[in-house]
Amino acid sequence: MHIHILGICGTFMGGLAALAKASGHRVTGCDQGVYPPMSDQLEALGIELTTGFGNEQLALKPDLFVVGNVVSRQKSPEGAAKYPLMESILELGLPYMSGPQWLSEHLLHASGHEFHVLAVAGTHGKTTTSSMLAWILEHAGLQPGYLIGGVPLNFNTSARLPGKTDKTRRPLFVIEADEYDTAFFDKRSKFVHYRPRTVILNNLEFDHADIFDDLQAIERQFHHLVRTVPALGRLIVNAQERSLQRVIGMGCWSECEGFALDGHQPQEGDTFAVNWLLSGPAEDFEVWHERKLLGRLRWSITGVHNQMNALAAIAAAHHVGVSVEESILALEQFQNVRRRMELKGQVALSASTSSILASSERPPLVSVYDDFAHHPTAIQTTLEGLRRQLGDEARILCVFEPRSNTMKLGSMKALLPMALQAANLSFCHTQGLDWNAQEALAPLGERAMCANHIEALVELVASKTQAGDHIVCMSNGGFGGIHAKLLSRLAGHAP
Repeated sequence: MHIHILGICGTFMGGLAALAKASGHRVTGCDQGVYPPMSDQLEALGIELTTGFGNEQLALKPDLFVVGNVVSRQKSPEGAAKYPLMESILELGLPYMSGPQWLSEHLLHASGHEFHVLAVAGTHGKTTTSSMLAWILEHAGLQPGYLIGGVPLNFNTSARLPGKTDKTRRPLFVIEADEYDTAFFDKRSKFVHYRPRTVILNNLEFDHADIFDDLQAIERQFHHLVRTVPALGRLIVNAQERSLQRVIGMGCWSECEGFALDGHQPQEGDTFAVNWLLSGPAEDFEVWHERKLLGRLRWSITGVHNQMNALAAIAAAHHVGVSVEESILALEQFQNVRRRMELKGQVALSASTSSILASSERPPLVSVYDDFAHHPTAIQTTLEGLRRQLGDEARILCVFEPRSNTMKLGSMKALLPMALQAANLSFCHTQGLDWNAQEALAPLGERAMCANHIEALVELVASKTQAGDHIVCMSNGGFGGIHAKLLSRLAGHAP
């Protein structure tokens, strides 16, 4: 069929477009911001892109309009529709559906090629864990398909179809299972459409304050996901999360295996047992299953959160027949995901950049990293992981922007001082915020600074940078290209 995708440049919808094209469909699409790298990727696939949501696109006459959740019925103060194409689709009674529904009905569970879907859900770590799981399956020769909200460095693409496999087994498909709502006309979480047979529930805490009233509302959506898993399916659940204990307590009709850190103590009210344990530091730890030591993973990935991500991926791969030993061999070669503590560059400070230089003849370089963290918990775990890796003597500078809808609302601003404790200095980009960031960060005293514009933020960070510092830039957006601007400024070039 010919599908026309509204909101095609989002990570999910762009990945869906690539999969649809690879499946033989004609794909066109539109978005308000048709820009690289997604626009380049889609055009390389031969997908025609239109800027904006104008009615002229009706002339394409697709068989179906696939609608991303960026589209709404919103109007301007003057009463004009923000998405006139959508208004015409509704007025003319043209066929449309959401991206997750199309993916489920026309690919994951299409007649004649039912996939075994492995879904990774949770507030944090979905992209990384999905990437780990897909790589484990690939390393084991199972040629999985996947749709991931990032670019795994082991693959260098965010989506692909499964390869040819043994006809006795269903093709495997790994999907990052998001709890955000599906579309303006379908307020269920995206993941209820996927009908997985293997599910990772990695963690669960309050997020998406723009659509969920409280944690209980999100727990209910996770329970809806649990309801879709067949009896012979399997749930891989973080036993340390009280919220997930409550989710499983609402009802579970499938196999359920818990995972946790060694030393985890069961609590009254627990609703499932711990089957998987890990023991040891993040870079060198043992994997236990049913009280049996099955292997030891030594790798370069940091952070306890990534240990837990790895354990969940190992357990999920085990459900489809991959041994723990094979999974460990794969993870030893795992290269992480773009924008997950990705080193963007290192630079020697120029004499004009900072008045504080090391006394040695060749001072150590300043390292600048890019990280996707934006929720306070993700910020905290990432910074703590880097602190453990570098030691107490290293200086860490955190440069962040509260860009997600939840953070813009200010509902989690009180958690920021604790989240930033592992950094020596923190710098907040405050443009577009309706709450006082300097006031929220007051518990950090002189360790926290704010700036309203990217250029001012770059100058502020540069004025405080010392040789050998580690600067971590955190945002779920492009952050105004701050990484390149910082590297240039610290080297003494004009911004």
